[in-house]
Amino acid sequence: MENKNILITGGASGIGFGIAEHLGRLGHHIIIADINLAAAELASIKLHKENIKATALELDVTNAINVASLPQTLAPITIDVLINNAGIQHVSKLEDFPSHKWQQLIDIMLVAPALLSQALLPAMRHQNYGRIINIGSVHSVIASPFKSAYVAAKHGLLGFSKTLALETGDCDVTVNTLCPAYVKTPLVENQIAAQAIENDISEQEVVDKIMLAPMPKKAFIDIEEVGALAAFLLTDAAKNITAQALVIDGGWTAR
Repeated sequence: MENKNILITGGASGIGFGIAEHLGRLGHHIIIADINLAAAELASIKLHKENIKATALELDVTNAINVASLPQTLAPITIDVLINNAGIQHVSKLEDFPSHKWQQLIDIMLVAPALLSQALLPAMRHQNYGRIINIGSVHSVIASPFKSAYVAAKHGLLGFSKTLALETGDCDVTVNTLCPAYVKTPLVENQIAAQAIENDISEQEVVDKIMLAPMPKKAFIDIEEVGALAAFLLTDAAKNITAQALVIDGGWTAR
């Protein structure tokens, strides 16, 4: 497969960096886009040490002007694959949920993927190849208490993906959403601590009784699993897989 230029938002850590490593090892050029330029540069250095071609890019995905100008900013590089991964979490019952934080989660995880897709889709159409991979969550298809903004954003991402997939049916562009259950990242570690406080239980009880309890496999998802699925979606064998929510959940949603 021809090497692709892949832009990953929130790519400096967690799932984004894990996907970057996996795809980079396959020979693709990785653009690490992150609101924290220092973190993006450090991530790029780590990838360079693995002989992965990587570029750091400072990007606030909620800044509509900066997002719209991405094609000019990146020129002469054309993005073949957009991975909308940037995300944050806030755990709180709705009565105590700060309104500005609710809005921030929606802006980062639902509005930003739409703006980024809007900016980069024309070039994908022009070259008749593009892959838009949205990083959703098992919470794209089910809900958990105290995560109203996160669940709303991730559910909305599925509707957006389906709509854009319909709009790109006339060319070799696919739009899919990867929906992993809990992946052991700093974001999830913070959730464990927050859930412990919210539920007045220990962190181990959060893992055993809340996070892994619904999963028959009783295990966190490996980042490599998410990266491998993303890699498959880049191939010609996946050219007719579009508008799908691809759930990696250890059997959670089978119940």
